[in-house]
Amino acid sequence: QVQLVESGGGLVQAGGSLRLSCAASGRTFSNYGMGWFRQAPGKEREFVAAISWSGGSTRYADSVKGRFTISRDNAKNTVYLEMNSLLPEDTAVYYCAADRGGWTNAMRLYDYWGQGTQVTVSS
Repeated sequence: QVQLVESGGGLVQAGGSLRLSCAASGRTFSNYGMGWFRQAPGKEREFVAAISWSGGSTRYADSVKGRFTISRDNAKNTVYLEMNSLLPEDTAVYYCAADRGGWTNAMRLYDYWGQGTQVTVSS
């Protein structure tokens, strides 16, 4: 079992920045690929970014490429999402998730999920 707790969300103006954190506890953190997903009101949850066990490989949704950066610190059991040049359409609840098998963009393959943190970008 892996417990995930997100933090760092909030209200920010368009063009601003936020850094989300996801603290993991339970099983060995470095055994899991990690992902960030988001869900806007009235929309389905969608992939944002993912990172491999070591942090050496990453992948991003096209909508955030060049603006968001995913990273991890295995010594701190934490994964981060640095979000820059935020847009109103980035408004959503952001979730982190852990994947025993890789660092896919497929939501169904993730094994553990956090409760989410709200990000609101005002225009």
